[in-house]
Amino acid sequence: MPSLSPYGGYTRKLVLAFDVGTTYSGIGYAILDPGEVPKVQGVTRFPGQENGDFKIPTVLWYTQEGNVRAAGAEACSSSMDLAAEDEDLIFVQWFKLHLRPEGMKHDAGFNSGTQPPILPKGKSVVDVFADFLKYLFDCTHQYITETHPNGSSLWSSVADQIEVVLSHPNGWEGAQQSQMRRAAIKAGIVPNTPVGHQRVHFVTEGEASLHYCLDSGLATEAVKSGSSVMIIDAGGGTVDLSSYHFLASSPLSVEEIAPPDCIFQGSTRVNVRAGDFLKAKLKNSKYGNDEDLKGMLDHFDKSAKPTFKDSAERSFIKFGSMRDKDPAVGIRNGQVVVEGHEVFGFFEPSILAIVDAVCKQKAASSRPISQALLVGGFAASPWLFARLKDLLQPIGLELSRPDNHTNKAVAEGAVSYYLGDVVSARVARITYGVEVVRIYDASDSEHYSRRHKLYSRPSGNMVLPDGYSPILNKGTRVRDKEELSHSFYKEASQPSALNKIFADITCYRGLAKDPQWTDEEPDYFSTLCTIQADTSRVTKHKQFGSDGVYYKQDFKVVLSCGQTELKAQISWMENGVEQRGPAKIVYDGDATAC
Repeated sequence: MPSLSPYGGYTRKLVLAFDVGTTYSGIGYAILDPGEVPKVQGVTRFPGQENGDFKIPTVLWYTQEGNVRAAGAEACSSSMDLAAEDEDLIFVQWFKLHLRPEGMKHDAGFNSGTQPPILPKGKSVVDVFADFLKYLFDCTHQYITETHPNGSSLWSSVADQIEVVLSHPNGWEGAQQSQMRRAAIKAGIVPNTPVGHQRVHFVTEGEASLHYCLDSGLATEAVKSGSSVMIIDAGGGTVDLSSYHFLASSPLSVEEIAPPDCIFQGSTRVNVRAGDFLKAKLKNSKYGNDEDLKGMLDHFDKSAKPTFKDSAERSFIKFGSMRDKDPAVGIRNGQVVVEGHEVFGFFEPSILAIVDAVCKQKAASSRPISQALLVGGFAASPWLFARLKDLLQPIGLELSRPDNHTNKAVAEGAVSYYLGDVVSARVARITYGVEVVRIYDASDSEHYSRRHKLYSRPSGNMVLPDGYSPILNKGTRVRDKEELSHSFYKEASQPSALNKIFADITCYRGLAKDPQWTDEEPDYFSTLCTIQADTSRVTKHKQFGSDGVYYKQDFKVVLSCGQTELKAQISWMENGVEQRGPAKIVYDGDATAC
């Protein structure tokens, strides 16, 4: 376990980590007092759930007017079913999946029948996310004030000094982080100011799980031997895979050794397949109605699924009373009998998808991996663990699983990440670059095939659009706080047109190692953000081209890629001194690669 250093700040601070999961959510926190070693803790008591659990259901009830009527454990109480019927309330679950990136919306874990539920009318995913974050924040406030000595005074002392860590699946990108930050602001947790924005931090669920495993001593042997380990974080919606190599144990130094992966094959997919099976099985039965099916799925999720461990044994799904019977479809005494091989079928597509992702992760790793750790809420399934262990052993992976609360791994690991990030290098999971124009070269076959797109620039040069200039390629290992840059220039007929410079940061998610043209695989390119620079004070010198006088502005696009949140800037020279502009989402046209 890496030892934490005493907090070096001058004022007390509170670190809050929110793990908003597809099905369950948790909260980790640490109070930072100057000169004292922080202690990572978790919220273990919630309204409607006073029994000391670490997580609450990620669900809400809304009124028809769009107000939150109940959330979390309170939203799952039996009394809410009656209230929902009387008040015509709207139930919302799995809303996090609406955030998934465009490039992941065709993941095999989803098909036309398993899209995320529709959000309430007039509510965006940011609105719903904000409502749930506010609920979690209020739960934290109540827990700290009631649990800690002089809790009210403690809270007052940190209310304006709160750092927020939001965890997200490995596959989420800058656009999703931006939406999550907006939700935190909308929830009133941080102010909508530049300083407030900087108080929101992000960590992938895979990396948060790594920190939890280190804190809990689960990766001790890997650290001692200087070996590598794969973290398989199996949650409700996604399964995240991350691989790390331990360079040194004192001080602890860790490097990511493969691009992190994310697949939509969490425990909710098992529920979806069970629901499809029951709906088909009972289509001609009086018990095939929505209400009875909901009761069956609730029991399957809470009892039959987490206890399934033998494909040769039947499972019994309760839903009604002893009087409910339909022998033709296997219903006796208010229970549906499901054969073991049928439950096996609910799990198997997720398990095989996880194994396939593990094999790809192992193959992409720059170092051999022989150990894997299974964490997350889905990891509690004995069948998932046993089946994965059997399937991974032949490929040389020894799978182990913590015997304590893996469902708090991400929330508490996210706090540890903030307190002392041990990952010194990360691997880019996609390619980042800039869409550019290229000066036409008739001898280049790629250029010649695009000659119908030619147009003239102010310099008189004939250029082609749709060029792509990678700055950071997928699979590249980047050190913490390392910067990568590439030089570009823009042309204009008038100097005033160069007073502001814009450049789009464009992502590529295809398989090509060095993509050069965006028109070859247009579906694999998307804009991450647009950055700008105020170059109005830079002297614009005349240039002479074949069409006469024009002006040119040189600049660089700089990516800071070593952190979990990508940062991009434009830099330029002004009176011999490098200047940089902030990232802003403003769209503009073409840059030419130098």
